[in-house]
Amino acid sequence: MLYTNLKHIESAKAHEKAISENENVMICCGRMGPMCIPVYEIMEELEKEYPHVTFYDMEFDHPDAHVIRHAPMCRNFMGLPFTVYYKNGQMVKATSSIQNADQITAILNEYLPAPVNA
Repeated sequence: MLYTNLKHIESAKAHEKAISENENVMICCGRMGPMCIPVYEIMEELEKEYPHVTFYDMEFDHPDAHVIRHAPMCRNFMGLPFTVYYKNGQMVKATSSIQNADQITAILNEYLPAPVNA
């Protein structure tokens, strides 16, 4: 398990449940390394600003992380973390390597926007 304050996904079954039960989901699949930790920290901060998005982490080396590692959008990724975004159960965006807050919020605003009447 990763040592973050995010919700943890620990199996393929939990992954499927998370994306089927939440309209907007962001998952950072990584390790406790220098490229991943800043992304987890940004996600922890953004949870307050994006209450309509559910934020999770998933351990990259867990066998069930294949659901992200082998996803078509992640096929050519080389660097950790793999960060994926789901809308209504479908992966709509994926990035690899470190991201800053501006990059992440741009993706959230484009692919997982807040409801109009929120």
